[in-house]
Amino acid sequence: MTLSTGLIDAVRARFAHVDSCPFQGPRIFFENAGGALTLNSVVETSARFAAIPDNQGRDNPASQALVGVIARAKADMALFMNATGGQFIAGESGTELLFRLIRAACLGTGTGTVVGSTLEHPASRSAAAKWADAAGMAHICVPHDNATGTVRAADYLPHIGADTRVATILHTSPVTGMGVDVAEIAAAIRAVSPDCFIIVDGIQHAAHGRLDIDSYDIDGYVVSPYKMFSRHGYGIAWLSERLAALPHQKLDGAPADSWEMGTRDTGAYATFSDVVRYFEWLGSAVSDAAGPRAKIEAAGEAIHAQEAALTEAMLHGTGSLKGLADMERVEIIGGVDNPAREGLVSLVVNGVDTAEVVARLNAEGIRTHIRRADHYSRNVLDPLGLADCVRVSMCHYNTVGEVAQFLAVMEEIAG
Repeated sequence: MTLSTGLIDAVRARFAHVDSCPFQGPRIFFENAGGALTLNSVVETSARFAAIPDNQGRDNPASQALVGVIARAKADMALFMNATGGQFIAGESGTELLFRLIRAACLGTGTGTVVGSTLEHPASRSAAAKWADAAGMAHICVPHDNATGTVRAADYLPHIGADTRVATILHTSPVTGMGVDVAEIAAAIRAVSPDCFIIVDGIQHAAHGRLDIDSYDIDGYVVSPYKMFSRHGYGIAWLSERLAALPHQKLDGAPADSWEMGTRDTGAYATFSDVVRYFEWLGSAVSDAAGPRAKIEAAGEAIHAQEAALTEAMLHGTGSLKGLADMERVEIIGGVDNPAREGLVSLVVNGVDTAEVVARLNAEGIRTHIRRADHYSRNVLDPLGLADCVRVSMCHYNTVGEVAQFLAVMEEIAG
């Protein structure tokens, strides 16, 4: 079920700068994969907590209140991601946390192999390569499927052995936009190497909802909240108990499972709770769900349906406008009708420079992004023989009307 006109208006009212850039003026935001829009409640919470001078761990009412905010936020994280065990920690960013988790897994397991895929963002791929080398382990990159822009359990299996100690999985690609079946891949890995430490990069996936850590059978999951309606400046990681128990950087004398370094920003934790409250509100608006987790699940399904409708309109047209699939000079990465797609279409216009496409869209008030075959994206673009592509990334607060405006401009560009 897609969001009704009244509900989409209510959704958009909860976000800052939903249809206008403070520097550019009116614009359509199709750059959500680079960082989603921010909830108004997050902006308000950030300002409120930025003014508080107290730190956690002191014997005063303000400090005790801050500790309570963090405890509630961690409970909200567990609710949102459906994690009944393990622990949540905050760090500098999602990338920094992936490096820390992968380092602990590699250095704490000795010899063997570290297996990931060529689909992965360098946040996990570079970390695995670095710390596998430091630990004297072989780093194996499973080739992803260029045609579909994703990777499956069957691709991993030939590279998994009893000596596979660490595995990394990308939940959704920020270049192709395709999702990965984490539970299926994890189960395939565990069937061969039951004690393997499995760490997932969920940074691109989180904004689309439908997280369920308990069902994945993994050891680490990392998100960047600025890509899921919160703000920049922090990352969040979930660690299983056995991953948390591995040797890692911590203060001398601190508890064995202590992972957070220094005093964390209470306001960052509080804004994550704002995100969870938003999902609960949306779930209530689209369903009769009674409990908090049921509301979050309903919100995730509604987000998926809305983004699928937006993608369908972008690829196959809306009203009298033809879709990208019907524009002869447009090439879609990962294929046209790909069920793994999560609100993102990457494309090239044959005969038109990609930078020019992005610039012409921007001149019409449509914000997209160019992905180049650099250290971020060459793993996907090089095998396709592409120097770059246009990334058009949507979220559930975007509208079919915005897609229509995009298609009208694209028809001029590709005509």
